Amino acid sequence: MELSSVMGRAELVRVAEAVAQEKGITTSEVIEAMEQAVQTAARRKYGQEHEIVAEIDRRTGEIKLYRELEVADEVEDYARQISVEEARERNPAAQTGDVILDPLPPIDLGRISAQSAKQVIVQKVRDAERERQYNEYKDRIGEIIVGEVKRVEHSGVLVDLGRSEAIVRRDDLIPRESFRTKDRIRAYIYDVRQEMRGPQIFLSRTHPQFMVKLFEQEVPEIYDGIIEIKACARDPGSRAKIAVISKDSSIDPVGACVGMRGSRVQAVVAELGGEKVDIIPWAADPATFVVNALAPAEVSRVVLDPDAQRIEVVVPDDMQHIAIGRRGQNVRLASQATGWAIDIVSETENSERRQREFREATAMFIDTLNVEEVIAQLLATEGFTSPEEVAYCELEELASIQGFDEEVAAALKERAQSYLEERNEALAAEAKELEIADDLLTYERLDLPTVVALGRSGVKTLEDLADLAADELVEQSGESGLDEAAAAEIIMDARVHLGWIEPPPAAEDEALEGDAIANADEATRA
Repeated sequence: MELSSVMGRAELVRVAEAVAQEKGITTSEVIEAMEQAVQTAARRKYGQEHEIVAEIDRRTGEIKLYRELEVADEVEDYARQISVEEARERNPAAQTGDVILDPLPPIDLGRISAQSAKQVIVQKVRDAERERQYNEYKDRIGEIIVGEVKRVEHSGVLVDLGRSEAIVRRDDLIPRESFRTKDRIRAYIYDVRQEMRGPQIFLSRTHPQFMVKLFEQEVPEIYDGIIEIKACARDPGSRAKIAVISKDSSIDPVGACVGMRGSRVQAVVAELGGEKVDIIPWAADPATFVVNALAPAEVSRVVLDPDAQRIEVVVPDDMQHIAIGRRGQNVRLASQATGWAIDIVSETENSERRQREFREATAMFIDTLNVEEVIAQLLATEGFTSPEEVAYCELEELASIQGFDEEVAAALKERAQSYLEERNEALAAEAKELEIADDLLTYERLDLPTVVALGRSGVKTLEDLADLAADELVEQSGESGLDEAAAAEIIMDARVHLGWIEPPPAAEDEALEGDAIANADEATRA
């Protein structure tokens, strides 16, 4: 029977409108799905070799079928082509290459054809619904959304968002919290992906930005942009730190986030299942920011290493456990919030280490410069740590040390230079014995002691160096003091030098260079 005889033609349009409203898509998309279904059924009747087009009138619901025929000078495929002469009988203006629509009689849909048509309609409507869901939520990443728990599974919680569904995976749920069917759940949209089974909306209650958005909802000053949350770190369900700054000097950012009698922060804590939140003032100065982030611990002094993005924090002995926190939680969160690697050292440990370094430096200067203990101690006290520093130090600076004069300074520089010459001669002889290649010996990014240390480990050419991963170079470079970041730069430079990779553009972002190094290291390991 005809599709239009199953229901009135006008009713066909009404059904399309009803389906569209239910699925949240347009009527046109539903009618296009119906047209596709009729085309599929028509091909079953007239043959798959025909290019059939179905049209449903959007106003009346009338169904029309056509066969597309291409106008050709010579007809090779009678199912898809028509001669110019025949085409001009129907349309005098027809030209070669035009497409003629040849009307076909209506078809009767048998049971099998009707079922196939229904499947096509269902699939097309589902595809349109999925596209609508993806387009609706892909631009909502970064928002908090409220839904109803539809089903609790071992892998996570399925959330009903109304016309869509989302998933909160087990790792994105706060530890020890549980939900039951029909419970209301609030979560953060952190990803929307197009997958084979349709768009997947991923929610999280552990994401740092979930807490940021909660504060934005509870603190009007944050929503208005007067107060800004500059950093956030969380140990979900246990503790968190946020760093805030006020653009209005008359408003205390910490007090505004805490609220009257803690009302604002307590609202956030309640949503996060009792997670303790430390609100700290943000500072542009890294040392000040780190000190603030380690609160409630008191800090005696800090030592920054900007190149390694590392900071050493000295705290009173009775504050060390507070600064570190239970299972390292406080220092870990402070490190995440500030972006600096933080080393916590007690005053006693710091004193013992400084004394040990002082003794080692004194012994080294006595041995390498052949000087009396008091001279070696003066050099160590002034912060000298190697013969190179003495050899290359300005004479005036060395002579300005209390207890030294120009004669003593000149003698120390001469002894340091003599020691370095003798050491380099010995290292050059060892490099020759190890058969280290000239390209590695003359590589300007490495000094001779480091090259020889690498040679002892079997790295004897620039290619050997370029084959290393950053951690391997650090391990095999002896006492060079290389960290992984510097090692990665050296390896990258060696690979460029050998022509293995293209040199990065001068203006390229450093982060991209770091990614390239990491990817190259992965390839080396593979």
